[in-house]
Amino acid sequence: MLDAAELWPPIRLTLQLASLSTILLLLVGTPVAWWLARSKARWKEAVAAVVAMPLVLPPTVLGFYLLIALGPSGAGGLIAPLWGARTLAFTFEGLVLGSVIYSLPFVVQPIRNAFEAIGDRPFEVAATLRASPWDTFWTVAVPLARPGFMTAAVLGFAHTVGEFGVVLMIGGNIPGETKVLSVAIYDFVETQRWTEAHVLAGGMVAFSFLVVLTMFVLEKRVGRNRR
Repeated sequence: MLDAAELWPPIRLTLQLASLSTILLLLVGTPVAWWLARSKARWKEAVAAVVAMPLVLPPTVLGFYLLIALGPSGAGGLIAPLWGARTLAFTFEGLVLGSVIYSLPFVVQPIRNAFEAIGDRPFEVAATLRASPWDTFWTVAVPLARPGFMTAAVLGFAHTVGEFGVVLMIGGNIPGETKVLSVAIYDFVETQRWTEAHVLAGGMVAFSFLVVLTMFVLEKRVGRNRR
């Protein structure tokens, strides 16, 4: 018999992690994407490559180095004592930081593409009207790049929900603290609790379908607006 009290905590924790990570990803990814789209620096593609590295790095490799960085001997050991903790590894805060790093390219790239698609003409017009760079960004760039922001938010949220290797490496399997949905499915399979695994995995399949459908709808709407 299914125990809802056991299934709900990893779902709740995953939604909290994905929501908070998505907000932080948009806050961090937007200025990075803007700089990559507008900068003339020769080394900007090197920065873009660093941002995109989580796309090709095995999650366990990234998770391993994040575990070292968040541990007592790394930066996490210097930051965590600020609120009385010893380390950021195996904590919810560590999961958030790892998720932001791991999902950053899924947010930066759509926003960068949206900024680049605007072209120079709208910004030149804004300059002739004596708009400040700050005003131009918020009144011209952001509204025109709205589809890119929507795509980035959907991809960032969905990618965080589906994380496994990175969150398992840096968060472990602590119920109520770091045991997210993907880890719970793995745990149920390991203990041969197939019913619980089917329920959670089936929910992930339905969620994935909704994400893909949302992406198709957004792309269709963007194409219609451009025409």
